[in-house]
Amino acid sequence: MGVPPRERSRAWGRVGAAAPRKRGRAKPPVPRQQRRSPVHPGAWWLWSLSLGVAASRTTNPLLLALLVTVTAYVVAVCRTRSAPWSRSYAAFARLALAVLLVRLAFTVVLGSPVPGAHTLVTLPEVPLPHWAQGIRLGGRVTAEALVFALYDGLRIATLLVCVGAANALAGPARLLKSLPGALYELGVAAVVALTFAPHLVADVQRLRAARRLRGRPDSGIRGLLQVGLPVLEGALERSVALAAAMDARGYGRSADVPDRVRRTTAALTLGGLLGICAGLYGLLTTEGGGYGLPVLLAGVVAALAGLRLGGRRSPRTRYRPDPWDARAWLVSGAGAAVAALLTLASVRDPDALHPGVVPLVAPTLPLWPAAAVLLGLLPALIVPKDPEDPEEEPS
Repeated sequence: MGVPPRERSRAWGRVGAAAPRKRGRAKPPVPRQQRRSPVHPGAWWLWSLSLGVAASRTTNPLLLALLVTVTAYVVAVCRTRSAPWSRSYAAFARLALAVLLVRLAFTVVLGSPVPGAHTLVTLPEVPLPHWAQGIRLGGRVTAEALVFALYDGLRIATLLVCVGAANALAGPARLLKSLPGALYELGVAAVVALTFAPHLVADVQRLRAARRLRGRPDSGIRGLLQVGLPVLEGALERSVALAAAMDARGYGRSADVPDRVRRTTAALTLGGLLGICAGLYGLLTTEGGGYGLPVLLAGVVAALAGLRLGGRRSPRTRYRPDPWDARAWLVSGAGAAVAALLTLASVRDPDALHPGVVPLVAPTLPLWPAAAVLLGLLPALIVPKDPEDPEEEPS
């Protein structure tokens, strides 16, 4: 007997029916011509590092908490949630919290050179030999030492949070694509490393699952050897195939450059990088505030000149390069303004940015440095949320 049409339609509806659609019209995709180009990743890194410089100029917990709040709000508004790197901010926040707790634990166990009169707890002290003078295990834990460790650890934690904001806002692929021609080989190596690491993890998980299904051990020395050797073999085969493909596409070629230009490029690049390191050290320390900024600017100019000359050795083109537009200038300028104003405040009013711990005083929020930190919210106002990630557009 045949199945009635009504029962046949019900059976087909149970087996092959599509998922029910939500009521309402679907939002049409935005045409590519109408999409706004994303902000240059270098601008996000300059903004984040500038906020890190501002955090290094103060130990006021209220200002540091305000800096963390600014970075969290900008990341929440401007990040692309579908991108895998957008979740790195939470990982860096957890790392910052762990660093803060470790800093406090070291102060409790190893003590602190900060004198204090308010004893919180007295731990049993372990006697040490004479050659370990200046180090103690246990003993008296004072409130002044804990507060000093809290301020110092909170500053380090804020620096880590700023780096996490840069990782969450600037995609690694776009950042590597924006590297100058002189750093072309370095960018290719970083791209290959970023591509191969997930493949290795996936290979290990696949082989361990296959061994468990076959009833074979996947842990211990034996399991490690029997899983590691196939993973290593697959990685070598993939490396050889990738090297052949890159060679066939002309990777690694360089233009003919005179020796004089090559030596000048190396000298400018190396000298510029050393100048940048010396300038940053001067800005991050109190004693080097006078020479830090001039040395940093000279190093940046020399490094840019070296990278400009070094780009002649790599004749290549970029597919859809990220433009450095007005929004990039505003984003990087907002971070630079925060760093400059906090540096100025640390010179003019150091007591407000560095609250004392001996004797203990309650930290206060200085008004105009707090207003300067709020300038870091400018990217959240000028960078609208894109409807789709440009790196994950359908082909």
